[in-house]
Amino acid sequence: MATVYLNGKFTALEDASISVLDRGFLFGDGIYEVIPVYAGTPFRFEHHLDRLKNSLREIKIEDPLTAKQWLELTTELIDKNSPESGYQESDQSIYLQITRGVAPRDHIFPIQIKPTIFMMSTPLIGSPAEVICNGISAITEVDSRWSRCNIKSINLLANVLHRQSAIEQDAKEAILIKDGVVTEGAASNLFIVKDGTLITPPQSAYLLPGVTRDLVLELARKENIMADESEIKRELLTAADEIFVTSSTKEIVPVTKLNGNLVGDGSVGTVTKKLHLTLQTFKQNLRRE
Repeated sequence: MATVYLNGKFTALEDASISVLDRGFLFGDGIYEVIPVYAGTPFRFEHHLDRLKNSLREIKIEDPLTAKQWLELTTELIDKNSPESGYQESDQSIYLQITRGVAPRDHIFPIQIKPTIFMMSTPLIGSPAEVICNGISAITEVDSRWSRCNIKSINLLANVLHRQSAIEQDAKEAILIKDGVVTEGAASNLFIVKDGTLITPPQSAYLLPGVTRDLVLELARKENIMADESEIKRELLTAADEIFVTSSTKEIVPVTKLNGNLVGDGSVGTVTKKLHLTLQTFKQNLRRE
């Protein structure tokens, strides 16, 4: 039975509940973060915490805990969901959500309100071997989301609709395009390879500052892969030699078919393979430390 954290207490997931007047429930007034855990250690915790703090700052919620307290709380939750405590997986995914809190329904920020803090752990399965070897299908869609996508908001309805549209078209991800320019996936950051150069859209308000995205750029440069953060127009996307998407839980996922057409020759590209292997080595080295 999974153990979760809610407002100062650890409890069984089945016993956790919040008020129907919580502003996260009524307005989607909150933010979240997802932190992968490998062999009991939160991966790139400082980077995830920086993104969490930025999201809180952007929606004007004061950070309820210090960095030390966040790490202690995360570590305790990991321990309570470790194999030694009866949990099934050593690798976990920590979901952390903070809402503005409970108050009578009103659009205006309430005065003197205590944030709601919720954290849970789920098994981190990652991408199946078949996906890593053969890739996935994706579609393109006009980006219908708001203009503050750099905030990791719990308002994910537009993302959900884009992802569902992909599923209904026998694809696994929707790559979003705003005014002819690629932003990101419905639940991922996007990379392409063209003529040996790795390209990803630059940071902006229209895409999430991905922790795995930044790591992939770091690893690419260490491997002497030419990497560029620049605008990707629709035409460049469809002409890409390789495409892959990244996220904290799925890591690097190759895209071998786009809108029903093969990407490159339809197989996982050499740059994508190299970066995937480099990331796995990077993780294994952390496990040994």
